[in-house]
Order: sequence, then C-alpha cells, then structure tokens
Amino acid sequence: MKLRNALLATAMMALPVAAANAQAVDGLYIAGSAGGNYKQSVAAQATVGGVLSPSTNLTSRIGPAVVVSLGWGFGNGLRAEVEGSYRYNQFKNPNAAGGVGGVSEQMAGGMANVLYDFVGMVPAVQPYVGAGVGYQRVITSGLPGNLSANSAGSFAYQAIAGVAFPIANAPGLALTAEYRFLGLTGSRTYSGVVGGVSASFKETSDFNHSLLIGIRYAFGAAPAAPAPMPMADLGAKTFLVFFDWNKADLTARSQGIVRDAATYSTKTPYTRIDVDGNSDTSGTPGYNQGLSERRARAVAAELVRDGVPQSAISMHAFGDTKLLVPTGPETREPQNRRVEIVFH
Repeated sequence: MKLRNALLATAMMALPVAAANAQAVDGLYIAGSAGGNYKQSVAAQATVGGVLSPSTNLTSRIGPAVVVSLGWGFGNGLRAEVEGSYRYNQFKNPNAAGGVGGVSEQMAGGMANVLYDFVGMVPAVQPYVGAGVGYQRVITSGLPGNLSANSAGSFAYQAIAGVAFPIANAPGLALTAEYRFLGLTGSRTYSGVVGGVSASFKETSDFNHSLLIGIRYAFGAAPAAPAPMPMADLGAKTFLVFFDWNKADLTARSQGIVRDAATYSTKTPYTRIDVDGNSDTSGTPGYNQGLSERRARAVAAELVRDGVPQSAISMHAFGDTKLLVPTGPETREPQNRRVEIVFH
C-alpha cells in the first residue's frame, strides 16, 4: 500500500511538469534544421539548334538540405513563420537529356508558413503540421555550353509534418524532427549557346522530400513550474483542479478530481467546503476575476452533480491575487489556473 501511494504521489507531481513543458509557443521564436533531400524524377528535355531531343527523367541522389526560420507563436497552438532554405541534389543519369551528363541542381528560396502544434495530445512531445507558399530559385549545373550560367525560378508550395521534443531544463528550447514536401509550379527553361548554336534545357517537374533534424528556441518562455505538493502534504483536505489557458470547462481528468472530492466528503466529517477559483496573470485583473468565478462555478456545479449538498459549498473567486506559483504580469502559468476544493 505504501509503495502504491508513493508511486501515485510521484505521478501526480510529474504530470504538471510535463504539462508545463508541453505549452504552446507564445511569442517570437527561431528555428534551424538540416538533413537530407530526395528529389523525385525530374522530366527534362533539351533543344539544340532547333532539334528537340527525346525527353528524359532525371533520377536524384539524396543530397543535403538546410532550413532556417523566424516565427511567432500565438499561444493557442497556431504559429506563423518565414523561412529560408537551401537544397542540393545530383542526378544519377550518366547521359541525361540528349548528351547531358553529371547534372546537379541547387535550389534556394523563401517560404511563408502557417503551422499548428497539437499541444498536450502526446506526453512530453508536440506533434505539428503546417503548409506554406513561396518562391524558389533553381540553378541546374553540368549542362553543356553556357546553359549552366543561368538560373530559373518558380513559385513553390510545401506541406510540413513534425514533432518537437521540449527540453525540460531549458525553457523555450526544443529539438525537432520533421518531414517536408516541397513542390515547384510550372517549368524552368535554361537558354544559351551550345557548340555555336542556340540551345535550351527545360525541366517540367520538381518535387522534393526532406527529412530534417533541428532545434527551435522560443524567446521569453517561462520556466517550468515546480510540481505541486502531493495530496498527503495537503492533509488530504484540499483538492486542486487545473484548467487550460483561458478556459473554465472541466476536462475528463478534472471531473475525476472533483468526483474524488465528492467521495471524500462522504467519508470525512466537515463543516463547510470552500471552492476557490483562481487564474494566472495573463489578461486584465477584471477579466481574470470573472474567469476565476466561472471556474469556481463549474467546479461547484460538478460537486453538486456528484452528490455534495449545495448548502455545504461556499464559493469564492480570487482572480490573479492568490498565485500558487509567483510570476510577473501577463504570464501564462498552468499551476495558477486552478480551483481549490478545501474541506473545513
């Protein structure tokens, strides 16, 4: 029994820390990643002296890819960012596009992305997805004559899927692993002179698959809150119900805690039950006062549904005046978004 209670207390202490580490990005952040890029077969065709060669599909080797970005998190899982990227690939074809061999491609450009983090869905990590549009400049090397002296650009689009691993002892810092699909629109034509006659080289598709490992840092992230005391240290007379940011509705876990408090009331004598609503310091004092009252009302109503007499409940709302974790103004702190159920 003692071992089970100790394990339960340890788990209760660890859960709030994991939740704090999984908070959404709120404010400015920077990120960088590097990895490999694979380019799907590129359809290419050369024209020399007006003679059109047969079309060829250029097959890519895996090459390096680098992405750096600057973005802003809105605190609700949504992020917007701008990025710069570079990719390089060589093609396997020994004699591609009518006598062209040793062809390689460099691609660099900028994208504007919108991403969404699935906060709190998976313990200790944050899956995310995103999409972006932008422009990429392409230089294809290894072409005959002076064709390689030119570059061509295309509008681009991409899809992003990844996962972030927040580092517990470094607030705001996270490792990332992600997949990016980048496609270019239209075609790219390189014109020049080969053997004294006019020539051109045309590519009509360019689809890229990148696997990247990186790092992201969010400025101004608050340190992870210390774990609350286990229930035994509260004399088994106080139950803490925590809320999501700017929310007053009860999650399934919160309903379970309220149900435990209602069960406790049937087994222990008491004179009254205080239901005290609280908020963190994000938002104005007036708004926080109303939010803490809505939270207290939600918990009190759930207690009544679980069999606690309405007459036994004394409800209070303290806004952001009774912080469990001291913070400065305009700080989102999970431990302060709570209702305390106190038995007297």
